[in-house]
Amino acid sequence: MTMTSCNNAAAPIAAARPSRTPVPPPGCTFEPQDWHLLARHWYPVARSADVREQPGQLMLLDEPLVAYRVHGEVVLARDVCPHRGVPLSMGRHDGEGVVCAYHGLRFGSGGRCNRIPAHPAQSAPAKLNLTTFPAIERYGLVWTCLAPEAGEAAPGIPDMPHWDDLGFVQVVCPPFDIAAFAGRQVEGFLDVAHFAWVHTDTFADPDNQEVPDYQTRVTPHGFVADYYSQVSNYPRSAGVAEPEGFVWLRHFEAHLPFTATLTIHFPEGGRQVIMNAASPVSARRTRLFVPIARDVNTHLSEEEVQAFNLRVFEEDRRMVEAQKPERLPLDISLEGHIPADRSSIAYRRGLKRMGFGDFFLV
Repeated sequence: MTMTSCNNAAAPIAAARPSRTPVPPPGCTFEPQDWHLLARHWYPVARSADVREQPGQLMLLDEPLVAYRVHGEVVLARDVCPHRGVPLSMGRHDGEGVVCAYHGLRFGSGGRCNRIPAHPAQSAPAKLNLTTFPAIERYGLVWTCLAPEAGEAAPGIPDMPHWDDLGFVQVVCPPFDIAAFAGRQVEGFLDVAHFAWVHTDTFADPDNQEVPDYQTRVTPHGFVADYYSQVSNYPRSAGVAEPEGFVWLRHFEAHLPFTATLTIHFPEGGRQVIMNAASPVSARRTRLFVPIARDVNTHLSEEEVQAFNLRVFEEDRRMVEAQKPERLPLDISLEGHIPADRSSIAYRRGLKRMGFGDFFLV
C-alpha cells in the first residue's frame, strides 16, 4: 500500500464475527507468551491516507492483515477469505466492498460478506464474515489491537501532546522499514548519548559529546525523562543563530511497549513533538510511524520536514540493524552501562515489569 495523513479520529469498527481468543500465527517469530502480551497493545499499521478502497496487505506481529475502505469506513481484517483461504489483498474493490479473486465473494462494511455470486439470492452465513480487528484513526495513522480487552472503554493509544492545538502544523512521515526488533529501535530513540556520534550530518555537534545528568520517573504507561543540553535541534546547514547559552529541553514520554514521544522546547517558547511509534511487523522487522506536530518553522513544507527526518532515520537505522544480540536483553546485568543509559535501563525494567521474557525472539 502507498499512503498520507488524515487527522480525523474515527470510532472503532465492530467485528463482523464473534471475538475469538487469538493465537500466534504459523511461523511466529515471538515466544508464545510474549506474543500474547504484545497482542493486547495498540499499534499503528498504516497512515490513514494510505488506506483506500483497493485492498492492501499489512503485517502486525506476524499476522497478515488486509485493509480497505468502504463508504469511508476502514475495515481491518485477517488477510484470508473465509471461503477458500485466498488472500483478500489479491482482490479488487467494486464500490460496495472487496471482491475475492477466487470465487468473487464480496466483503463490505464491518467485513461482512454481502454477495455470493454463485448463489446471488442466498444470504451469507456468519461463517463467511471476515475476522476483523478494531480500527481507530488518530494522529494521521490507523491503529489496531489483535486482542483488545473485553469491554475496553478507551483504547490504549498513547497521547500525543499538542497534536490538536491551535497554531500547530501536523506532518505524518512515510512509514520507514527497519530490519530489526522494535525494542531496539525504541531504545535508540530514547538514547541521548549517541547524538554526537550518529547524527552529525543532521543536527548534532561532534564536539559536544558530554551528556549532562538527567533522571527518569516511572509512570502508569512507562516513564518520562527531561533532558537538558546545549545540543541544538536545527539542521547543521540551517545556520540559525540561537540565543547565547540557550539550553534545550527534550522531554521524553515512553509508552510501553513500543511507542514514545519527544517534545523539544525551542527558543522563544516553540515546541516540536515527535511520536516514535514502532510497529512490530515481526520480531526482526519493524515499521516505524512518525507523526510530528510543531509551532516552529511552520514555513517549511511537508516534503522538507519529511526529507530531513528521513535523513535522521537513516542515521539511526545503520546502528539499530547492526546491534547484537538482535533481541533486547532485559536482564541489565548482561551488558555494561553508563549514567547516560538511564532511559535505556528504565525502558528495559519497564518491559520486564510488564512480564516479557528475556527477550522476544524464537
